Amino acid sequence: MDVLTKNITLGISEDKWAHAIKDPLFRKKLYAGLISAIITLGSLPFFFQHIEQRNGIVIPDMVLNFFPSMDVSIPIFTMLWSMTILIIVRSVQSPKLFVTVLYGFVFMELSRMMTIILFPLNPPEHLIPLVDPLSNSFYGKSFITKDLFYSGHTATMFLFFLCFRRKTDKLLSLLCSIAVGVLVLIQHVHYTIDVIAAPFFTTICYLVGKKIVAVKNKTVTAE
Repeated sequence: MDVLTKNITLGISEDKWAHAIKDPLFRKKLYAGLISAIITLGSLPFFFQHIEQRNGIVIPDMVLNFFPSMDVSIPIFTMLWSMTILIIVRSVQSPKLFVTVLYGFVFMELSRMMTIILFPLNPPEHLIPLVDPLSNSFYGKSFITKDLFYSGHTATMFLFFLCFRRKTDKLLSLLCSIAVGVLVLIQHVHYTIDVIAAPFFTTICYLVGKKIVAVKNKTVTAE
């Protein structure tokens, strides 16, 4: 029964993608998003290594004073990549969701690069390096501490929350977003303002990406 259900689900996903790819406008949006994502991800190591060399300011943060500095890398890593796997699974089932996540992520990373440039900050006191072998691969050779305003981990989780369609997925991702936001403060890898600002900027990026994806296809609706 499980095998049959899996085959039926896979067939539906394949039909949706085959149907969507037939539309020239969807293909353009898909390829443009993929190319933009590749270029953005490829530039991140150079960008992060550059900003790590500059000097910034330290922000007084009363909230951080209430959190003892602790290494909570494992729960952060677990929640982030569990939600990433889930969004990939849902995206396989929906071309429209995949492209929405893709554009939302690209705009989110570009906006983070802009805000990090505009607001140079030094890391909070008592920072404990966040151990995330997958995410850290985009930082380059040395550990990065100055990619602060705004929080990329919190923003990524909140982007997933905005993109998910199922109520259970949205609830789970929202809880993980809140948990990750608190945990990065406990580890002192971000200021409070970095975490608070993340949902605001992410929502804007999501809405821009969603608007691009929502441009009506001429022949196909890629659900």
